[in-house]
Amino acid sequence: MTTMATKLRAPAKKKQPAATETSSSIDDQVKSFLEGGGTIEQVKSGVSGQESMIGRKQINLNSNSKPSSD
Repeated sequence: MTTMATKLRAPAKKKQPAATETSSSIDDQVKSFLEGGGTIEQVKSGVSGQESMIGRKQINLNSNSKPSSD
């Protein structure tokens, strides 16, 4: 007599809302934020508000030369 292993299935993922529903939700959230006294700051393209956790590193591609002391 052989027994068959039962396959366990992961629960089905919920279907993502339509983009228009998401945009509407964001619009509602922004409106509530502004009505509550919040402000929106315009930031130049390419600028990040995230601070770097590491310092700058100098990279020397020529292994024969020593870094200059400027």
